[in-house]
Amino acid sequence: MASIFFRLRLVPEEEAEEVRQILETNNIPWFETSAGRWGISFPAIWLEDEEDRQRAENLLAEYQAKLVSRRRAQRRDEIARGESETFLSSLFRYPLRTILALVFIVIIVFFSTSPFYGVFQTQ
Repeated sequence: MASIFFRLRLVPEEEAEEVRQILETNNIPWFETSAGRWGISFPAIWLEDEEDRQRAENLLAEYQAKLVSRRRAQRRDEIARGESETFLSSLFRYPLRTILALVFIVIIVFFSTSPFYGVFQTQ
């Protein structure tokens, strides 16, 4: 019986393609369901045979460990080259958006904590 193996919602296409290639190169039978025309279905990669699950999960864990180390190395390289997005670079690049986000955060924190400080109490 088929079983779900890898959910594809919010997964970058590059990563999904690499998972497909891993399954193909290791001769693990699988099929894929899409999100459908309106994006409300269940996009996923399914294993056709439950007996392949453990081997597929081991391969996926190995792939994800490599992916994490690769992405961390990319991040370190971006920081070393000065291309990494920081708060200050975001502030200078998008000043209005950054300031509005900060104002919105302050408003949310104010209304979330004001009942504990009695700000709106009448005497």
